[in-house]
Amino acid sequence: MIVDERILVSTVLVAFDLSGTFVFALSGAAAAVKNRLDIFGVLVLAFAAGNSGGIARDLMIGAVPPAALRDWRYVVVSVLAGLITFYWYRIINKLSSPVLVFDAAGLALFAVAGASKALAFHAGPVAATLLGMVTGIGGGMVRDVLVGEIPTVLRTELYAVAALIGALVVVVGSALRLPSWAAEVTGAVLCFALRFMAIRHGWQLPVARPPEESRSAARQP
Repeated sequence: MIVDERILVSTVLVAFDLSGTFVFALSGAAAAVKNRLDIFGVLVLAFAAGNSGGIARDLMIGAVPPAALRDWRYVVVSVLAGLITFYWYRIINKLSSPVLVFDAAGLALFAVAGASKALAFHAGPVAATLLGMVTGIGGGMVRDVLVGEIPTVLRTELYAVAALIGALVVVVGSALRLPSWAAEVTGAVLCFALRFMAIRHGWQLPVARPPEESRSAARQP
Protein backbone atom coordinates (compact mmCIF):
# COMPACT_ATOMS: atom_id res chain seq x y z
CA MET A 1 0.00 0.00 0.00
CA ILE A 2 1.32 3.39 -0.99
CA VAL A 3 1.00 5.99 1.74
CA ASP A 4 1.01 9.71 0.95
CA GLU A 5 4.58 10.64 1.90
CA ARG A 6 3.48 14.12 2.89
CA ILE A 7 1.98 12.55 6.01
CA LEU A 8 5.21 10.69 6.83
CA VAL A 9 7.19 13.15 8.92
CA SER A 10 10.14 11.61 10.70
CA THR A 11 10.22 10.92 14.41
CA VAL A 12 12.99 13.49 14.75
CA LEU A 13 10.88 16.11 12.96
CA VAL A 14 7.88 15.52 15.21
CA ALA A 15 10.14 15.63 18.27
CA PHE A 16 11.62 18.95 17.12
CA ASP A 17 8.16 20.35 16.40
CA LEU A 18 6.74 19.38 19.79
CA SER A 19 9.88 20.52 21.59
CA GLY A 20 9.70 23.85 19.82
CA THR A 21 6.05 24.14 20.77
CA PHE A 22 6.89 23.49 24.41
CA VAL A 23 9.73 25.98 24.75
CA PHE A 24 7.91 28.70 22.80
CA ALA A 25 4.84 28.06 24.95
CA LEU A 26 7.06 28.53 28.01
CA SER A 27 8.26 31.86 26.62
CA GLY A 28 4.67 32.94 25.94
CA ALA A 29 3.52 31.91 29.40
CA ALA A 30 6.52 33.64 31.01
CA ALA A 31 5.67 36.86 29.15
CA ALA A 32 2.05 36.51 30.31
CA VAL A 33 3.05 36.07 33.95
CA LYS A 34 5.42 39.02 33.67
CA ASN A 35 2.49 41.12 32.46
CA ARG A 36 0.28 39.79 35.30
CA LEU A 37 -2.33 38.02 33.17
CA ASP A 38 -4.75 35.56 34.77
CA ILE A 39 -4.42 31.80 34.26
CA PHE A 40 -6.64 31.84 31.17
CA GLY A 41 -4.51 34.59 29.64
CA VAL A 42 -1.36 32.61 30.45
CA LEU A 43 -2.72 29.52 28.70
CA VAL A 44 -3.90 31.52 25.69
CA LEU A 45 -0.53 33.20 25.32
CA ALA A 46 1.26 29.87 25.78
CA PHE A 47 -0.78 28.29 22.97
CA ALA A 48 -0.42 31.31 20.69
CA ALA A 49 3.35 31.54 21.15
CA GLY A 50 3.83 27.80 20.85
CA ASN A 51 1.74 27.22 17.74
CA SER A 52 1.36 30.37 15.63
CA GLY A 53 4.50 29.74 13.59
CA GLY A 54 3.58 26.12 12.94
CA ILE A 55 0.02 27.03 11.97
CA ALA A 56 1.27 29.63 9.48
CA ARG A 57 3.70 27.09 8.00
CA ASP A 58 1.08 24.37 7.65
CA LEU A 59 -1.37 26.71 5.96
CA MET A 60 1.28 27.80 3.46
CA ILE A 61 2.31 24.26 2.50
CA GLY A 62 -1.27 22.96 2.40
CA ALA A 63 -1.02 20.73 5.48
CA VAL A 64 -4.59 21.38 6.58
CA PRO A 65 -5.98 21.32 9.11
CA PRO A 66 -2.75 22.49 10.81
CA ALA A 67 -1.06 20.00 13.11
CA ALA A 68 -1.62 22.29 16.11
CA LEU A 69 -5.39 21.99 15.62
CA ARG A 70 -5.45 18.36 14.48
CA ASP A 71 -3.00 16.68 16.86
CA TRP A 72 -3.96 16.74 20.56
CA ARG A 73 -0.31 16.62 21.60
CA TYR A 74 0.28 20.24 20.57
CA VAL A 75 -2.58 21.45 22.77
CA VAL A 76 -1.45 19.31 25.70
CA VAL A 77 2.16 20.44 25.40
CA SER A 78 1.09 24.10 25.26
CA VAL A 79 -1.25 23.79 28.24
CA LEU A 80 1.39 21.90 30.22
CA ALA A 81 3.96 24.62 29.56
CA GLY A 82 1.44 27.28 30.58
CA LEU A 83 0.55 25.53 33.85
CA ILE A 84 4.19 24.88 34.73
CA THR A 85 5.02 28.54 34.21
CA PHE A 86 1.94 29.80 36.04
CA TYR A 87 2.53 27.73 39.18
CA TRP A 88 6.33 27.54 39.21
CA TYR A 89 7.35 30.81 37.61
CA ARG A 90 9.82 31.53 40.42
CA ILE A 91 11.81 28.44 39.48
CA ILE A 92 11.75 29.28 35.77
CA ASN A 93 12.64 32.89 36.52
CA LYS A 94 15.91 31.80 38.12
CA LEU A 95 17.23 31.31 34.62
CA SER A 96 18.96 34.35 33.20
CA SER A 97 16.43 36.19 31.04
CA PRO A 98 14.15 33.12 30.80
CA VAL A 99 11.94 34.44 28.01
CA LEU A 100 14.96 35.10 25.80
CA VAL A 101 16.51 31.69 26.52
CA PHE A 102 13.28 29.82 25.80
CA ASP A 103 12.71 31.99 22.77
CA ALA A 104 16.16 31.16 21.38
CA ALA A 105 15.58 27.44 21.91
CA GLY A 106 12.13 27.61 20.31
CA LEU A 107 13.50 29.62 17.42
CA ALA A 108 16.12 26.96 16.69
CA LEU A 109 13.76 23.99 16.99
CA PHE A 110 11.03 25.56 14.89
CA ALA A 111 13.36 26.84 12.18
CA VAL A 112 14.65 23.34 11.41
CA ALA A 113 11.27 21.67 11.90
CA GLY A 114 9.62 24.19 9.59
CA ALA A 115 12.21 23.71 6.86
CA SER A 116 12.08 19.92 7.18
CA LYS A 117 8.30 19.76 6.99
CA ALA A 118 8.27 22.12 4.01
CA LEU A 119 10.74 19.81 2.23
CA ALA A 120 8.58 16.81 3.10
CA PHE A 121 5.71 18.56 1.33
CA HIS A 122 7.89 19.10 -1.75
CA ALA A 123 8.55 22.80 -1.29
CA GLY A 124 11.56 24.11 -3.21
CA PRO A 125 14.80 24.99 -1.40
CA VAL A 126 14.11 28.74 -1.29
CA ALA A 127 10.52 28.23 -0.11
CA ALA A 128 11.62 25.68 2.51
CA THR A 129 14.27 28.06 3.87
CA LEU A 130 11.81 30.94 4.12
CA LEU A 131 9.12 28.73 5.66
CA GLY A 132 11.62 27.56 8.26
CA MET A 133 12.27 31.18 9.16
CA VAL A 134 8.53 31.97 9.28
CA THR A 135 7.93 28.97 11.54
CA GLY A 136 10.68 30.16 13.86
CA ILE A 137 9.66 33.80 14.18
CA GLY A 138 5.86 33.46 14.03
CA GLY A 139 5.22 32.45 17.63
CA GLY A 140 7.47 35.14 19.08
CA MET A 141 5.83 37.82 16.94
CA VAL A 142 2.32 36.86 18.06
CA ARG A 143 3.45 36.66 21.70
CA ASP A 144 4.95 40.14 21.63
CA VAL A 145 1.95 41.67 19.86
CA LEU A 146 -0.47 40.17 22.38
CA VAL A 147 1.40 41.74 25.30
CA GLY A 148 1.69 45.09 23.53
CA GLU A 149 5.39 45.01 22.62
CA ILE A 150 7.21 45.59 19.35
CA PRO A 151 8.03 42.09 18.04
CA THR A 152 11.54 40.95 18.94
CA VAL A 153 12.27 40.14 15.30
CA LEU A 154 11.94 43.84 14.41
CA ARG A 155 13.94 45.44 17.19
CA THR A 156 16.67 43.32 18.70
CA GLU A 157 19.76 41.19 18.18
CA LEU A 158 20.05 38.68 15.33
CA TYR A 159 16.74 36.82 15.26
CA ALA A 160 15.26 36.17 11.84
CA VAL A 161 18.80 35.82 10.44
CA ALA A 162 19.56 33.06 12.95
CA ALA A 163 16.36 31.23 11.98
CA LEU A 164 17.19 31.66 8.30
CA ILE A 165 20.64 30.14 8.79
CA GLY A 166 19.27 27.20 10.78
CA ALA A 167 16.68 26.48 8.08
CA LEU A 168 19.30 26.86 5.35
CA VAL A 169 21.48 24.18 6.96
CA VAL A 170 18.56 21.74 6.76
CA VAL A 171 17.90 22.59 3.11
CA VAL A 172 21.58 22.29 2.14
CA GLY A 173 21.82 19.01 4.04
CA SER A 174 18.85 17.67 2.10
CA ALA A 175 20.40 18.77 -1.21
CA LEU A 176 23.63 16.97 -0.27
CA ARG A 177 21.60 13.90 0.78
CA LEU A 178 22.94 13.97 4.32
CA PRO A 179 20.97 12.15 7.05
CA SER A 180 18.00 14.35 7.91
CA TRP A 181 18.56 14.08 11.66
CA ALA A 182 22.16 15.25 11.31
CA ALA A 183 21.17 18.32 9.29
CA GLU A 184 18.33 19.12 11.69
CA VAL A 185 20.49 18.84 14.81
CA THR A 186 23.30 20.86 13.21
CA GLY A 187 20.88 23.56 12.05
CA ALA A 188 19.22 23.79 15.46
CA VAL A 189 22.52 24.02 17.33
CA LEU A 190 23.86 26.66 14.94
CA CYS A 191 20.67 28.74 15.13
CA PHE A 192 20.55 28.59 18.93
CA ALA A 193 24.25 29.38 19.28
CA LEU A 194 24.01 32.37 16.96
CA ARG A 195 20.92 33.73 18.71
CA PHE A 196 22.34 33.13 22.19
CA MET A 197 25.66 34.78 21.34
CA ALA A 198 23.80 37.72 19.82
CA ILE A 199 21.90 38.14 23.10
CA ARG A 200 25.07 37.91 25.19
CA HIS A 201 27.20 40.21 23.07
CA GLY A 202 24.59 42.52 21.59
CA TRP A 203 25.19 41.50 17.98
CA GLN A 204 22.61 43.08 15.71
CA LEU A 205 21.96 44.33 12.22
CA PRO A 206 22.30 48.06 11.46
CA VAL A 207 19.49 50.01 13.15
CA ALA A 208 17.59 52.77 11.37
CA ARG A 209 18.13 56.28 12.77
CA PRO A 210 15.91 59.30 12.14
CA PRO A 211 17.74 62.20 10.42
CA GLU A 212 17.60 64.29 13.62
CA GLU A 213 19.25 61.57 15.66
CA SER A 214 21.95 61.07 13.05
CA ARG A 215 22.83 64.80 13.06
CA SER A 216 22.95 64.86 16.87
CA ALA A 217 25.30 61.90 16.94
CA ALA A 218 27.56 63.59 14.35
CA ARG A 219 27.85 66.75 16.49
CA GLN A 220 29.04 64.86 19.55
CA PRO A 221 32.85 64.91 19.99
